[in-house]
Parts: sequence; structure tokens; C-alpha cells
Amino acid sequence: MLAASVVRFSPDSPLDGLEVGERPEPEVREHWTTVEVRAAALNQHDLWSLRGVGLREDQLPMILGTDAAGVTPDGEEVVVHAVIGADGHGVGPREPRSLLSERYPGTLAERVAVPTANLLPKPPELSFAEAACLPTAWLTAYRMLFVAAGLRPGDRVLVQGAGGGVATAAIVLGAAAGLEVTATSRSGAKRERALALGAAHAVEPGARVPARVDAVVESVGEATWRHSVRSVRPGGMIVVCGATSGDAPPAELRRVFFQEIRVQGVTMGTREDLAALLRFCARTGVRPVVDRRVRLADVDQGIARMAAGEHTGKIVVLP
Repeated sequence: MLAASVVRFSPDSPLDGLEVGERPEPEVREHWTTVEVRAAALNQHDLWSLRGVGLREDQLPMILGTDAAGVTPDGEEVVVHAVIGADGHGVGPREPRSLLSERYPGTLAERVAVPTANLLPKPPELSFAEAACLPTAWLTAYRMLFVAAGLRPGDRVLVQGAGGGVATAAIVLGAAAGLEVTATSRSGAKRERALALGAAHAVEPGARVPARVDAVVESVGEATWRHSVRSVRPGGMIVVCGATSGDAPPAELRRVFFQEIRVQGVTMGTREDLAALLRFCARTGVRPVVDRRVRLADVDQGIARMAAGEHTGKIVVLP
């Protein structure tokens, strides 16, 4: 089958480690199902894997990808939950948590095998391309806003780095849920896009926000951390899911303890969170923002666009 794999690590030029070609069919395992992939989506996780983060040399080649929607052998249309382990479904109760493409082959392929318990019915209201955008970035944003931060209609949230998958999802989901969303971006075009997606305000990174926020969606890291700490209200929360600009900012500990700011990390979400997100999208009409679609054979073009930060929303891969 055709698949996109990391075959060697290249920290400075990640595309040098990418290979698109024939790979063996998924291994048959008890309590697992092989899904015919109809659509997948790219994530920053794919770039980290190409750079050598989270993988070892002896695991190569590894098929990339965490997001997918497709069809099971009995014809059921499904969405793949990419978190493997931690609950014993199909892998054993002691296996540590991992994501597809870390311990098991990922979704940037014509077919992918996953524990059967990781499959959720695809709502008929969502296309395969839309559904494939949800299991990583959109699931993470959903959990950050509504589970970790516990935000309610009328609350204020700051979303750092408008344009990325998590940030775009947080803007759309937050606006749909009645939050007052402020987004940041260095790009004027991306600020305008954030306003079009439902943000109430869009400012340059580091600029004063209209009012202190109840929570911050932080995926940028070093470049925006100081702004996040200074923009959240006393007792508010900074929810962190990534650090694309680096993970070594000054901690601002004096402000954190004096203002009693809470910091919460989030990685993806549970199967139940994904089911709730699917229902949310089906019932409200909210749909993932698709930046563009690329063929699996041309996935290098999509990864290059993501690496350059030129995208707004998700890049969908069609086998």
C-alpha cells in the first residue's frame, strides 16, 4: 500500500527524512480493525517525528499521521481516535499511552490498523475530510477549552498563534460556544481570518488585550509565554498543548504565584471527548477549517506548507 513514512531524522530539514512509497499492509491483531483511509490530516506531530522527536532510529521506517476517517471492512464509516494504550483496549492494560505513528504505524497511508475500541461512528453530517481534521488538533482544542479550562458562554479566552490547527479550532469552537475570543498573530491576513472565523478581537503578539481573560490557549511557547502570563486574570488558567517556538521561556514564577495563575497541560483527549466533539459539530453546523487538500503522493507539499506556517486550519491528505 502507498504510505508516507519517516525513514531518517533530519532536525533542520525535515522533508529530507520523508519517503512516500509502498509499505507492507497493516499487521492483523486480535481486537484490532484495519480501516480503509478516506482522508487524513497533517499535524505538527508529523514534523516533530521527521525531526526525530519521540521516535528512535530502530523504529524506522515509521508511517506518519495521527488523524484519519475511513471505512471498516464491514462498510461502517468511522473516525479514528489516535491515542493508543492506557486503557487496555486491544493493547494490554500496562502499555503506556502513545499516539499513532509513535509505537504503531500511523494514518498517512491507504490503510491503518487500530484497536477496534478506538473507532467512533462518523456522523453523516460530516464529510470524510472534515471528520479527519478532528482527532488531534480539534480534539485538543475542545479539551483545552471545555474540559481543562471549564469555560462557559460569556467567558473570555486568548488564543495564541492564530493560523495553526489547534488555534484555529479553538477560535471556531470558542465562538460557537459563546466565548469572547481574542486571537494573536504576526500576520495581518491571519488576524483578519481569525475575525472572520468568529474571534471578537485579533491583535499582534504581545499587544494589550481588551480585557484580562479567563483562560489562554497556549501552543506557541517561548515566544508568547510572557504575554500569556500577563494577559490572564488572577486565578485564571493557561492551558498548554505545545511549544512550537521553543519550550524554555522565563517562567514568570512571581506573577504565577502572586496572581494564583493555574497552568494545565493537555495532550489530545479521551475517546469520550472525541465523541462529544463529533456531536458538537454535527448539531451546531460547526465545521473544521480546511486550508487545502493534497494527494498522499504529494504530501510533501502539504508538510512544506505547514512547516513554513503558511496555512490557516488543517491540511487534508487524500489517499
